[in-house]
Amino acid sequence: MTVLVATAVLIAAITHATWNALAHTIKDQLLAFTLIAGGGTVIGAVLACFFPLPAAAAWPYLIASALLHIGYQALLMRSFTLGDFGQMYPIARGTAPLVVTVLAALFVGESLNGWQLAGVVIASAGLVGVALWGIRGGSDAHPHWPALLAALATGLSIAAYTVVDGVGVRASGTPLGYIAWLMILEGALIPAYTLYVHRGGLLAQLRPYAARGLLGAMLSISAYGLVLWAQTKAPLAPIAALRESSIIVGAAIGAVFFKEKFGAPRIAAAGLMVVGIGLMLRAS
Repeated sequence: MTVLVATAVLIAAITHATWNALAHTIKDQLLAFTLIAGGGTVIGAVLACFFPLPAAAAWPYLIASALLHIGYQALLMRSFTLGDFGQMYPIARGTAPLVVTVLAALFVGESLNGWQLAGVVIASAGLVGVALWGIRGGSDAHPHWPALLAALATGLSIAAYTVVDGVGVRASGTPLGYIAWLMILEGALIPAYTLYVHRGGLLAQLRPYAARGLLGAMLSISAYGLVLWAQTKAPLAPIAALRESSIIVGAAIGAVFFKEKFGAPRIAAAGLMVVGIGLMLRAS
C-alpha cells in the first residue's frame, strides 16, 4: 500500500465517521437514512451522466452489493436506535477487518505478507479495544445484548459488501461509474419505505434535517468513492483495517459533540492503530 493510497483511505475514514455522526444527530433514524440514501441516489444519477457504465462483469457484484448495503443501513439504524454512538460505531466497524481478511483469502485469493498481516492484526486489536471499552464504559453494568448483536451483524454486513465491492470495482473499469450506479441501486428502497410509513406530512418532517441529510449523502459518497478507488490499488484486508480507523475519529466525535467518555483505553487503541498503519505502509 503506497502513501497516496493510505492517505486516501484515512481521509475516507474521517469522512465516514463524520457522516455517521451527522446521521446520529437526527433522532428519527429512518428520516436520517432516508435523506442520506435519497441524496445519494440524486448524486449518483448526476455522476452516472458523466462517467461510463461499469463493465458487464461488474453488474452481478453491483446488485449483490446494493442488497448488502440496504441490509447494512437497516442494521446500522437499529444499532444507533438501541445504543450510544460511541459504543455502536466502534463495534460495527471493528468486526469487519479480520472478517475481510478471511473472506478475501477464501474468495478472492489474496494472501498477505508478514508485515501486512501483522499490521491488520495490530490495527484490529486497537479497534476491538475501542469496542470493548465502549461496552465496559457504558451506563449499564452489563452489555445491552440487542444493541450488541445489531452492531455485530452490522459489522458482518460491512465485511461482506467490502469484499463484493472489492471484486466488482476491479471488474468495472470505472470506480466512479461503479459508485454512481451503486448509489442509484441502493438508494431508492429506504425512501420508498419511509414514504409508505409516513404517508402524511413527510416533507414537513424531512425539511428541518434536509441540509444535514444532503451533507451526509455527499460525505458518504466521497468516503466510499475513495475506498473503492483504493481497492483497485491495494489488497482488500489492509484497506479494510485502515478504513476502520474511522472508529478513533468516531470515538473522538462522540466525546466532543455527544459528551461520551473517551479515556485512556481509547488513547491506547489509537496508538495500536498507528502502529498497525505503520506496518501496513512498511509492507508496500
